[in-house]
Amino acid sequence: MNHLAAVDENHWRLPRHAHIIVHETNDGNEFLTIYDCGAAQQPPSAQLIGNLVRIDAEHEFIRQPTGYIAKLREEATLERPDDDHWVIRAETSEHSEVPARQ
Repeated sequence: MNHLAAVDENHWRLPRHAHIIVHETNDGNEFLTIYDCGAAQQPPSAQLIGNLVRIDAEHEFIRQPTGYIAKLREEATLERPDDDHWVIRAETSEHSEVPARQ
């Protein structure tokens, strides 16, 4: 399910206050659930399978027992460089690798 605004075939817009909830799966993948805004009482805008390998946008990172939450602080683009990987990019931010699983 993906209801995000498309930029092109492999890029989607993420709003400034988007929350990306990442659950680690038993097979080594991740299940990403994207909400336009964490404060809004709305269903998710997208649910995706793959690995979020980089967040290159200002964000808050919160570790959870089954994964983590990335709360964006600026508008960004969700990019799919290949079938199994996802990257979040903003033009004006320094990049940060997603912390390794423990």
